Amino acid sequence: MNRSELVSLLARPTTYDVAIIGGGATGLGVALDAAARGFSVVLVESHDFAKGTSSRATKLVHGGVRYLAQGNISLVREALHERTTLLKNAPHLAQPLAFVMPSYKFWETPFYGAGLKMYDALAGKAGLGPTEFLSRARTLECLPTALAQGLKGGVKYWDGQFDDARLALALARTAASRGALLVNYCAATGLVHEDGKVAGLHCEDRETGKPYALRARCVINAAGVWVDEFRQKDGQAIGRPVKPMVAPSQGVHIVVDREFLPGNHALMVPKTADGRVLFGVPWLGKIILGTTDTPRGDLSREPRPFREELQFILSESARYLSKAPGTADIRSMWVGLRPLVKPQDENGDDTKALSREHTVLASRSGLVTVTGGKWTTYRAMAEDVLEKCFERKLLERARPGVTNHLKLVGAEGLEGQPVAISEAQGLHSYGSEAANVAALPGARHVLAGGLTEAMVRFAARSEYARTVEDMLARRCRLLFLDAKLAGSLATRVGAVLHEETGVDPQVEPFRELCRLYLTLPA
Repeated sequence: MNRSELVSLLARPTTYDVAIIGGGATGLGVALDAAARGFSVVLVESHDFAKGTSSRATKLVHGGVRYLAQGNISLVREALHERTTLLKNAPHLAQPLAFVMPSYKFWETPFYGAGLKMYDALAGKAGLGPTEFLSRARTLECLPTALAQGLKGGVKYWDGQFDDARLALALARTAASRGALLVNYCAATGLVHEDGKVAGLHCEDRETGKPYALRARCVINAAGVWVDEFRQKDGQAIGRPVKPMVAPSQGVHIVVDREFLPGNHALMVPKTADGRVLFGVPWLGKIILGTTDTPRGDLSREPRPFREELQFILSESARYLSKAPGTADIRSMWVGLRPLVKPQDENGDDTKALSREHTVLASRSGLVTVTGGKWTTYRAMAEDVLEKCFERKLLERARPGVTNHLKLVGAEGLEGQPVAISEAQGLHSYGSEAANVAALPGARHVLAGGLTEAMVRFAARSEYARTVEDMLARRCRLLFLDAKLAGSLATRVGAVLHEETGVDPQVEPFRELCRLYLTLPA
């Protein structure tokens, strides 16, 4: 079904069981869970699916080693369970990854090793591999470019990695296969209230400017760092002002070539000079270095790194890598905003002290808001959202959730070991749908970086892509891997998209975005 047909369905005089604001990990997870239980579902997203935080993660499916150090056992246990579920339901998009913590002090190996053995114990049967204590020589085998001077040994443990934006698309398409109506570039503009209760939402197709009113028994506010906007609208409508519940934090990532960290092991530094965590993660043929944790008041859709954040990542990398990257080696840099939940007695701006756990609450009018959490636990978050709807009698309790064992699009019948996500993108990234992509015109016409013309056509026909940015940032991850190369492909990709969709593919705005992803902060 093409987009015009999807949008036309918004005009139907129907009352949905569930209407969702936000097409990121959380909103898409709720859409899939609700649709899989048999509820009628509509979801609107103001931009592209996963345009915000959900395409800008550190690409890790993890239990949260740092949360274990903070004593948050319940969060770690839940995340470890969800980690295994995700790897099982989307093996082409999420896979195990070995991490190594190098030790430069004698006490670090036994200290961190003991904590990681506890991590294994919490995972139990859901573990991905045992923690190992490494000698100096073995540490250098795993991390060939680790700084050798002063190296005592290391600890190896297992977590997972994934392709966040493509996982979001898989969630959207799986939800659609269960009957959900999902429309990107359709912005929620307000809420419908009747007798003091939320009865739906207003939205506008951003391509045509046409407004729609959607009626629903339950409205879910899953707008990520932007949830307070709709909470304020709800409060104003019922005469109950609300305080903001989100204190955004930004995480900066830079991408460099694999030569700086060859091999298939990730680097993890649990405590840098200022107490933060540093990762070096092999991903789609490149290395991601990050991340920071800095308060951010500006809720821009394209936040930029602060100069000190970039300096932190590069200087800390130089403390652990024998060949350290500099600013000239950066292939792309991006920022993700985290929707951290404010505690009731929140004081100060230290976002490391704020909650990573998700929060679900329902207002007096019945608006259900969900925020916080992380990609790994999106499925559990969705279950909690629906449970809140049941508790508030917004929905009648239906059959239990089924997403624990629900394979996502592209995972059906997938046999054997998928190509590692640490390797460059290619046809294998489509899982069981690879043959469908290969059957489209242009399958042998390689544009660059493993991208074919057929992949662009598939994105337009089956993956909701409308613009060059949709294609080169989220269907293919080239913007996040090599912004200069992505910009050079804009015209050719745009021509194919225009042929498929008939709409302006926004070539020049994408070129400007590519320049932004390479511009150093002042």
